[in-house]
Amino acid sequence: MFPIQNSVPNRYPAAVTWCLIGANCAVFLFQISLSPGELTEFLARYALIPARFFAYSAYGLEAPGPADYLPFGTNMFLHGDWLHLIFNMWTLWLFGPGVEDRMGRWAYLVFYLLCGIAASAAHAAFNASSAVPALGASGAIAGVIGCFMRLFPMARLIVVVPIFIFPFFFEIPAVIYAGLWFLLQILQGTVDLFRSSEGGGVAWWAHIGGFIAGVVLMPLLRKSVPGYRRYYGDEGILGFTPEGRR
Repeated sequence: MFPIQNSVPNRYPAAVTWCLIGANCAVFLFQISLSPGELTEFLARYALIPARFFAYSAYGLEAPGPADYLPFGTNMFLHGDWLHLIFNMWTLWLFGPGVEDRMGRWAYLVFYLLCGIAASAAHAAFNASSAVPALGASGAIAGVIGCFMRLFPMARLIVVVPIFIFPFFFEIPAVIYAGLWFLLQILQGTVDLFRSSEGGGVAWWAHIGGFIAGVVLMPLLRKSVPGYRRYYGDEGILGFTPEGRR
């Protein structure tokens, strides 16, 4: 189930969302310019490796110092390949502008970074012995999805569901999409707990941690209603309210 459009109008340009997309793309272009050895060293320094913080003695490493915790923030700007980057940036572009519009630019930037850090902490806690580098913006974007759900629960999303080779399009409320998405993360994350893996693959618990952070932080950072300017007549989508409802 892949979302392609939502019905929430925005009053202001999504400057921070576009800057975040630009930053992620710039870092990825830098990554692919590195040699294999340089990339390995770069990821070892800036991606999140949980074992460094919870099982360092098992790998003969020294206890981490304050500067060693930088990857809890930097890993959210790294991506593994083009598909990873494109999917994450599409989702951020779809859900981010509405959240930024209701929070304001600086509060939204703080919100995004806090969700990413919360996602990193959740992933590290549930994969404490993993020496596999974790990277990607999906944990922070999960927070944006959680916040969007709280702000616009009945906003309509157009989603595409591929069945065999045929795409089927559906219109569903944001709360249904986000609820199903979150349930899938819980199920997959729970299954991973019973696998004897080293924490590779999809960081399900990062998604869960980021989503919960987004839901919890929304009331703390949302602008008060009087802080919004009114909508003009040519804004929004015909037949939908400013909250994206029919």
